[in-house]
Amino acid sequence: MSNAQIDTASLTNDEMDVLERYWRAANYLSVGQIYLMDNPLLDRPLEPEHIKPRLLGHWGTTPGLNFIYTHLNRIITKNDLEMIYVCGPGHGGPGMLANTWLEGSYSEIYPHVPRTREGMQTLFRQFSFPGGVPSHAAPETPGSMHEGGELGYSLAHAFGAVFDNPDLIAACVVGDGEAETGALATSWHSNTFLNPEHDGAVLPILHLNGYKIANPTILARFDDQQLRDMFSGFGWEAFFVEGEDHAPMHRAMAETLDRSVARIHEIQKAAREGVVNERPRWPMIVLRSPKGWTAPKQIDGKKLEGFWRAHQVPIGKVRENGEHRKLLEEWMRSYRPEELFDPSGRPMPDILKLVPDKSRLMGLSPHTNGGVKAELKLPEIHQFALDVSGPGETTGEATRTLGKYLAEVMRLNAEARNFRLMGPDETTSNRLDAVFEETDRVWMEPIEPYDDHLAHDGRVMEVLSEHLCQGWLEGYLLSGRHGWFACYEAFIHIIDSMFNQHAKWLKVSQGLEWRKPVASLNYLLTSHVWRQDHNGFSHQDPGFLDHVANKKADIVRIYLPPDANSLLWVSAHCLQTTDRVNVIVAGKQPSPQWMNLEETERHCRVGAGAWDWAGSVAEDEEPDIVMACAGDVPTLETLAAVQLLREALPKLKIRVVNVVDLMSLQPEYSHPHGLSDRDFDQLFTTDRPIVFAHHGYPYLIHRLAYKRHNHANLHVHGYREEGTTTTPFDMAVLNEIDRFHLALAALKWMPDQGEVGAKLKRTLEEKLDRHTAYIKEHGEDMPEILEWQWRGAKA
Repeated sequence: MSNAQIDTASLTNDEMDVLERYWRAANYLSVGQIYLMDNPLLDRPLEPEHIKPRLLGHWGTTPGLNFIYTHLNRIITKNDLEMIYVCGPGHGGPGMLANTWLEGSYSEIYPHVPRTREGMQTLFRQFSFPGGVPSHAAPETPGSMHEGGELGYSLAHAFGAVFDNPDLIAACVVGDGEAETGALATSWHSNTFLNPEHDGAVLPILHLNGYKIANPTILARFDDQQLRDMFSGFGWEAFFVEGEDHAPMHRAMAETLDRSVARIHEIQKAAREGVVNERPRWPMIVLRSPKGWTAPKQIDGKKLEGFWRAHQVPIGKVRENGEHRKLLEEWMRSYRPEELFDPSGRPMPDILKLVPDKSRLMGLSPHTNGGVKAELKLPEIHQFALDVSGPGETTGEATRTLGKYLAEVMRLNAEARNFRLMGPDETTSNRLDAVFEETDRVWMEPIEPYDDHLAHDGRVMEVLSEHLCQGWLEGYLLSGRHGWFACYEAFIHIIDSMFNQHAKWLKVSQGLEWRKPVASLNYLLTSHVWRQDHNGFSHQDPGFLDHVANKKADIVRIYLPPDANSLLWVSAHCLQTTDRVNVIVAGKQPSPQWMNLEETERHCRVGAGAWDWAGSVAEDEEPDIVMACAGDVPTLETLAAVQLLREALPKLKIRVVNVVDLMSLQPEYSHPHGLSDRDFDQLFTTDRPIVFAHHGYPYLIHRLAYKRHNHANLHVHGYREEGTTTTPFDMAVLNEIDRFHLALAALKWMPDQGEVGAKLKRTLEEKLDRHTAYIKEHGEDMPEILEWQWRGAKA
């Protein structure tokens, strides 16, 4: 649609009146939510018992949010747009609830809150009230796909929603406090990855109201030219709407939205007709309005509207203070509710003319509720599995094998355009580069002839910002698509808080019948702690697993596949799940392979099992000791330790247990994947020592298994926060998960091994001393480490 096809003429008086009254209604409903539990239409004088005992909520950003929502309804109706509203300002809940109730979508989803006097009272009472709804845009909020309780993620989510969604416009309100966060500041670069040929558009609306909680905001103190220059450098064309007088602001906002939408359609039309092939300059809006706009100018002789005092609850102690209560009543009556709602509480019919058709209501948009999801086509994993004729007889690279599988996923879903791979510039480093046989990295900036796999229509998204990768993927998933996030293990911590918010969103959404399931968020953590010997201590941290394990059991899963085939099985499984966060940790270095595909499927379905081929005890016998492991390097070191023990102590009965699904260690009543006590006891016994080599921090295993019968005999080796730039095996030695320390631990917990055991102990200690001396002289691990092979039953 060209600029000429969209009427940007000034508003008529009737249009102006409807916009103003709709906005007044939304503001009235917003104030009522913060303060009232009775007398919603103010048809009686305001009394103390009408006021909530605890006043909670945020007013300062709300009138601006209502102003924007009002004008978006106009532009949607005028141009029949598919549009969603992404509410960045954290506690803008009163505005989102007010507008969805006013347009009817709230009552559609929650019939017990109708557009009547009683429904209005329920709307008011439930807000920030025990048993009610949160003060921010949350899963309970219709039209929301963005958890508003934490700032910084709105723009990345908006872009995630419009990738491969060509008809959608995401109007994203960015608060000026939010704009100071690192995640949001980086998100302005997302336009570099937006292809107007097959993607939708994001219309950022930077809402500058001057103050955050108690201080001015940085961007609000920039003058227009500074802002224009800054955003121009980021590739945006900024349009300004500023002031506080209502009529001029309505006219300016309407004309600016007309111009912005016209520009979006102009860009898309040119791209889809092949007229241009370069990154466009997308429109954005800078809205300057007073903080707490339309609130009283002062309270107790101090500035209120246009100042930080309007941020939260502008007038406090309303129950106790008669003057404050009078000021609140005057404020609410200034909106003239009798002109906005009939005596039954229903919005006046002429106001409702601004409401879009039901199919276009932002509160009912399918894009904010799982989208119109195209099912993900997945290949069979057998065609990618490694041929493992016997344990340890094949060498492979787990993530390189997975890369071939993901390439086929890309191919099968190329037409549907419903799968993307995100990562911070590490796809090749993480050995997933087979995907480049099917697609490229998306890139809308200039491309040089010597650049590697850059293209405008690529489906791999690489940017050196974990925040952006996470935010894009969340938006992509929540609007109905599928994806994969591969990252160096140590630096996934950068998005700890974003993961928190997404996990909480999923937890609440599962309790809402009207929320549709969405594809799970899948993390592949590689370049992990045990093979970050070359990068040193800064790159050595497996603690994300501990962070994830804190969340609700029905939301999170943690997988530690020991080889390539188990990584394939786990990855295919995770891509078929919904409403989960799946964390997979797997190395990328060449390593021995332990299971063929048939064995892999049996093992992974249970999540943990005894490897009889590795131990020295019959299936129906009790072992003397259990050697357990979780993770690829811990598995290798455990098997090497078992081999040492079996060769020196052939009569020792050892059971080897490998854990793929870490949550299987929890009891079945604590986690859906947990083993029953009976099955756990069969694996780990009830009274024998367990030496457990774990990929991460040891305490996590104790947390998961502390209720088990044999927990007192559980001795966990894992990362002890010891690391440096050293050899791969020395990383294991420093943290005592190496084969020598594991064998020594077995001897410690089984002291009655006689002189043979004492001799083995001396031998192991000597090997540790020799290792240290060798790496300092030669700069690499000893030949017996580098050339080690599993000998198994031949021992």
